[in-house]
Amino acid sequence: MKTSIAGLMAGLFLAGSVLADAPKVAVTDLAYEERVSEYFRVVAASEKSSLRASAGRTHGSLSADSESRYFEAEGTYSYIDRGELRKFTADIKGEMLKSGQYRLVQPRPYTSKDNEKLYDVIDRIKKGMYPGADYVLFGSVSSLEWRDEINPVQGTGKYTQALSLDLVADFSLIDTRTYEVKAAFSASGEGQDARFLTGNNRVMPNRGRVVSEVSKSLGEDAARQIEEQFSPGVSPEARNGNRVSNTGQTETRREDVIILR
Repeated sequence: MKTSIAGLMAGLFLAGSVLADAPKVAVTDLAYEERVSEYFRVVAASEKSSLRASAGRTHGSLSADSESRYFEAEGTYSYIDRGELRKFTADIKGEMLKSGQYRLVQPRPYTSKDNEKLYDVIDRIKKGMYPGADYVLFGSVSSLEWRDEINPVQGTGKYTQALSLDLVADFSLIDTRTYEVKAAFSASGEGQDARFLTGNNRVMPNRGRVVSEVSKSLGEDAARQIEEQFSPGVSPEARNGNRVSNTGQTETRREDVIILR
């Protein structure tokens, strides 16, 4: 019994030691950038009038002037909207924590009105937005598409109403000291709320369920690819693996490192 307890305590101590050595990672909210077009219509009207009078010994004079102006214009103007989605990263963090290979630190939210610097990760690292982090997992949305579709079911009086969301995000795992990119990949998430309906019935789709499914599948895909490209507890040789060719010769896969400047 004492041996079992000693073995358990040793195991817990070893697990705690491994976790203490795990790298600290800050996971940012997903950045996005999109072009927005808005309609405008401007109407302006003004009127100006003056009255002048003069009097003399024999006669007087009176004159009046009036001027009016009217301006009207309409059209569309476009601008680039940048920001961060405060969703979709909770499950990425959860999957990373479940692996037991990382410790997570909370990054500071991007609050600057200068959105031009939103994608400048190096500048954000230098400004101390990721305190205590060894690495930053920076993600940006490359595609986000909502679809609300109604389709008849052939041979029946029913039809399907489906609300779905597909999200694709690009990620980079960046070393906060050297600015090396340790991992880079695209991850996707998808979710759907589908109902079978009859007649003129309509239901309100469950958007919360759709977002939850997207977040979960995105987290699983991102965590899997991080483990494939960067695993702090495994040597690069073991992680990349040595492949044996048909000729019996060993082929070693080379690991490229990208450095952001």
